[in-house]
Amino acid sequence: MFSWLGKQLLSYNMRRLNAGDIEPTLRLDAEDVTLRFPGRSSWSGEFHGKRELRPWLERFVRIGVQIFPDEVVVKGFPWNQTVCIRGHDYLRSPEGELVYDNRYVIWGHIVWGRLKDYEVYEDTEKSVALDRWLADREQPARAA
Repeated sequence: MFSWLGKQLLSYNMRRLNAGDIEPTLRLDAEDVTLRFPGRSSWSGEFHGKRELRPWLERFVRIGVQIFPDEVVVKGFPWNQTVCIRGHDYLRSPEGELVYDNRYVIWGHIVWGRLKDYEVYEDTEKSVALDRWLADREQPARAA
């Protein structure tokens, strides 16, 4: 039952992220939420609280990464739940080229309906490759 409800809620939040709206995700997060994103890309780091998480999410939607939950498992009592999400995300260039395609697992903890902490596991080499693609696209034009 919790897993089904969790999948519905997270699917909604991710659809909103895909549409550019980070607010449903932030409403699910506790004020003191912690996000850990391992690796050596520009996405990597440990972010504490909604204030630090907001710019990360804003960049995610500004760039246009599309994220989808394939499976969601929620277990435990409402005051101490574990959530695991397995899914995929991707990015297409404005020309329609697939420039980023990855799978992820998010492991987190929920307390009374608020996400307290979570860690994202994915192929970090692909995140670094996305950084290279973004750097090439975001370079300012040179004067002739």
